[in-house]
Amino acid sequence: MNDEAKRKQLRKYKAFATGLFILMAVIFIVTTILQKSDNSHWIGYVRAFAEAAMVGALADWFAVTALFRHPLGLPIPHTNLIENSKQRLGDNLGNFVVGNFLSPQNIRPYIQKLKVSNFVGEWLAKEKSQDILIKNLSDIVLDILNKLDDSTVSQFISKKVSEMTDDVKLNKVVGNGIGYILEKNDHQRIITNLSKQIKEYIIENDEMIQERVKKGSYSFIPSFVDNKIADKIADGLSDFFKEIEEDPQHEVRALITQKIHEFSVDLKEDPKWDEEFKTIKNGLLKNDKLDEYSNDIWVSIKRTLMKELQEEENSALKNYLTKNLNEFARNLKTDENLQNKIDHWVRVTAYKYILKNTHQFGNLISTTVGNWQGKELSEKLELEVGKDLQFIRVNGTLVGGLVGLIIYTIAHFFI
Repeated sequence: MNDEAKRKQLRKYKAFATGLFILMAVIFIVTTILQKSDNSHWIGYVRAFAEAAMVGALADWFAVTALFRHPLGLPIPHTNLIENSKQRLGDNLGNFVVGNFLSPQNIRPYIQKLKVSNFVGEWLAKEKSQDILIKNLSDIVLDILNKLDDSTVSQFISKKVSEMTDDVKLNKVVGNGIGYILEKNDHQRIITNLSKQIKEYIIENDEMIQERVKKGSYSFIPSFVDNKIADKIADGLSDFFKEIEEDPQHEVRALITQKIHEFSVDLKEDPKWDEEFKTIKNGLLKNDKLDEYSNDIWVSIKRTLMKELQEEENSALKNYLTKNLNEFARNLKTDENLQNKIDHWVRVTAYKYILKNTHQFGNLISTTVGNWQGKELSEKLELEVGKDLQFIRVNGTLVGGLVGLIIYTIAHFFI
């Protein structure tokens, strides 16, 4: 029911209560006139009822009216109570709500019933919800990217890279990297591929070997002899590298592994390598170059992000987000462990937050009521409870009439 309907209802019941008072007044006047010419006993009873009913109606009208305004506009003390006591009403109402509705024992049963995981899972599973979420996230990130100052960000990246690399021992990083490759035995594939490439190079360039043999041979040795020697050399070398390629346990492999291991240890322990890498690092990461690298990195990242976020379709980033949202929604609906964790966290957080801020709810109610205009507050409350208060006037009229009738009867018969 809106305010206009409430006003109509209030006017209706006010008119009813006032009409009842007027009826009693008319009856009182008529019976008073009749008594002057008619001595019938019933007239006295009716007159007594009407007289007492008028008194009761007026008394209750005054009481009800005094809550919301000054009766007849007269500044009678202890009237217009709501407007004069609005701050106290606000404080009491705030304390009442906090004490009776936001106490731990009252809110705990409702908090324990909270189960948001299924609701969130159902919501996230809808394509429309995902589109809304991704659209809003994209808009927020785009707004942040547009507001960021490129030079400030690139300087920040440059500073952080410089701080990170100052304490980094590149020789140890490289040495540990080589050691990790040896530990995983990944270097064997390099040896295999390298042996294969050398073997194929020898086979494909046998003429070059022949030329080299002839160039280093004596002039009196026939060409066919040089060619034969060259073929033997080529075949021997190709067979040798083929053996290395095909035999995982070849001694050359073990020798190469040993040398690589020695090199990795040397990298980590020999001070000369520390200096060498510092020189390389300082050459690559000079302030001007580092600023240039950082700016290029940031510009590239920003351009890529903005392009991905602005594309409505076929955006790899948005497709990735959609895929993960679908997976998360599915887990929310099927994974009981995840559901319990999320629901428990929500319950605990909500419970702590409400208890921690109960005084804020009370202050909000108190401040809101206190800031209302007194007349506005009176009107609001009268719209809400005025209809019921009119029945107090009606009851006062009827009860007052009955009390007056009883008093008149007792006085007539016993006094």
